[in-house]
Amino acid sequence: MALTDEAMDQIKAMIVRGDLAPGSRLPREDDLADQLGLSRSSLREAVRALTAMRILVTRQGDGTYVSSLEPHLLLESLSFAADVSQGRTAQQMVQVRRLLEPQATGLAASLLRPEDLRALRGILDRSRAAASVEEFVAHDIAFHLRIVEAVGNPVLTMLLQVLSTRTQRVRIVRGSRTRHALEHAHRDHEAILAALQARDAPLAISTATVHIAAVEQWLAGNPAVDAPAPEHTGDPTH
Repeated sequence: MALTDEAMDQIKAMIVRGDLAPGSRLPREDDLADQLGLSRSSLREAVRALTAMRILVTRQGDGTYVSSLEPHLLLESLSFAADVSQGRTAQQMVQVRRLLEPQATGLAASLLRPEDLRALRGILDRSRAAASVEEFVAHDIAFHLRIVEAVGNPVLTMLLQVLSTRTQRVRIVRGSRTRHALEHAHRDHEAILAALQARDAPLAISTATVHIAAVEQWLAGNPAVDAPAPEHTGDPTH
């Protein structure tokens, strides 16, 4: 095991044991290195890595602290993996999304407030008027996020955001090279909204499943494509 990995494991073990509680300040570098039997360089590298993972947070001029360790915060570090995922990895990430998001959509059917439904209607209207891929993707993200947030589970919300980031979605839309692709995405979104407006949880689950399963099927049939394909109903687009 590399010295940096050993240092990371020892610091994480201190957190798990409760020696370092969420929000607590780490001991001085020299003291912590002596306590763990590590060199200062190995400790510094471990702190940098744990900071990148959002386990630790450095405050300029004040020292290094354990973060809040909220699960949704720690999941943010996985976004890069979604951004660069290709081939089989991209398929696996879409599969996880397909297993989770339709159920969340079904739960939201009874939880969305009238103002939420009006907001969703507005998002779709703006989505149809989008003048660029980036603008469409921004509305697409807002639509799905508003639905999932109604469930009230920040861990679920962050996990689904990680599984389909903005960068990934832009790549998906551009990678399809299909003129009518966005229209299929609009149709899927309208079907999801209609199910939510009807407070029909089973229908919401099925429409969301169809919406996400199409991209999973397309990816399976196009394993050599560099960019993941978008959600659709018939065309490889999101």
